[in-house]
Amino acid sequence: MTSDATAQLLALITSVLYASALVSARAGLRYSTPTTVTLVSILMQNLLLWTGVFVTGGIHAVPLAGILLFSLVGIFQLGVRLLAYTGVEKIGASRSSALQSISPLVSATIAIIVLGEEPSLLIVLGTILVVAGIVLVSWRPEQQLAGFRRWHLLLPLGAAFLTGMNHPIRRYVLVLANEPLFFSALMGTVSLAGFMIYLVVSPRSQRLVWHRQAFWPFIGTGLFETLSILFIITAISMGRVVVVAPIAASYPVWSLIEARIFLRHMEPIHWKIVVGIFSVVGGNVAIHLGR
Repeated sequence: MTSDATAQLLALITSVLYASALVSARAGLRYSTPTTVTLVSILMQNLLLWTGVFVTGGIHAVPLAGILLFSLVGIFQLGVRLLAYTGVEKIGASRSSALQSISPLVSATIAIIVLGEEPSLLIVLGTILVVAGIVLVSWRPEQQLAGFRRWHLLLPLGAAFLTGMNHPIRRYVLVLANEPLFFSALMGTVSLAGFMIYLVVSPRSQRLVWHRQAFWPFIGTGLFETLSILFIITAISMGRVVVVAPIAASYPVWSLIEARIFLRHMEPIHWKIVVGIFSVVGGNVAIHLGR
């Protein structure tokens, strides 16, 4: 199997793992808070990945620029977690994952503005499909979700924006030093430090809530998300961002399937959500092909 094919396979596995993390988080959030699942996920990332680093030979020499840039990515990843899990709590796993999946659009926009790339017809078509999917997913959700506010839609969109920025930075660093396991663990340490600061300055409403019925769903979330982080960084180290990112962003499809199976009584899914999810994913594919 070529490195490109391996990267695409890892990106596909990433999409399934991240969808599983969102759905598992949704199950646990019935009893706890986004802040709690964020902390559990970060702790598991540190435990599992640093164990992996030392089992495989310890820390290797890497450039200082790589450490600094991945520290920035770790801060962004903390933002992704907090925004994503709060979005799951507010608007559900299916809607949240669909809105988050526009991250490849962010990457394409950065390439057009910063690198001077011109959008092709397929990129324009992909943009239209993405926007249409967002409209379908978010149209009149206040009739279905208690306590809905339109600003809740900004939560997964913010997570998508940070994810879209993360991928190019990761690729740049991994070209300098191909150490995906170490950099994934470093991200976890920086995220943990940032979380502790967030916990001090955050409002009391963002408190930690420990509930035994949320324990295993949150452990599952931490495991799935940790593996998804490691797999996506490994995929980016082996293949181009424009190839890997759209495939990894296909997780709304898996989130839809898993939510339908495991969250039948708490995650209502209607035809607009289904069409919207596939429209967003189709838009991402079109953007990828248009590159």
